[in-house]
Amino acid sequence: MDIVLSFIGLVVTAPFLMAVWAVGLFDTGSPLFRQERVGRHQKPFTLVKFRTMKPGTASVATHLADTSAVTGFGRFLRKSKLDELPQLWNVLKGDMSLVGPRPCLFSQHELIDERARRGVFSVRPGITGLAQVRGIDMSTPALLAETDSTMLASFGLADYFRYILLTLAGRGAGDRIRSN
Repeated sequence: MDIVLSFIGLVVTAPFLMAVWAVGLFDTGSPLFRQERVGRHQKPFTLVKFRTMKPGTASVATHLADTSAVTGFGRFLRKSKLDELPQLWNVLKGDMSLVGPRPCLFSQHELIDERARRGVFSVRPGITGLAQVRGIDMSTPALLAETDSTMLASFGLADYFRYILLTLAGRGAGDRIRSN
């Protein structure tokens, strides 16, 4: 399902992706952002997103980032969740799923420990999931890991499509960024 839907998503949104890339090029000079994240079985993979922060911003969890680092166009991308679209490539490659726990950074030790304890790393990380549609972000590691575990305990095909549709409908606030 992931491969078919991500391929269709990339083909259908290709003109739009190119337009966002072009605007991002003018906004930051470097429209794509790559970052090593924790994948299935805690193996590293390179996540691809549209850049929403100024180049050179410290590579930290979003809730630890400074709001002044986010560009004007980046705010729009974050609010609309369009910054996530390049992750369809990660799904097509098999690094991620459309639905699953959001991939964290290797520096997020508390979240990694909580997820490992609950068996969350047995699945591919996802672009969206239960925590995202409920507005739970990485600033609350225990709650996030518990929500991920709850989602996986009863996960089925109907849930897969429900989380995708809720995300497309704008459910969830996305990761919070600290205020100055």
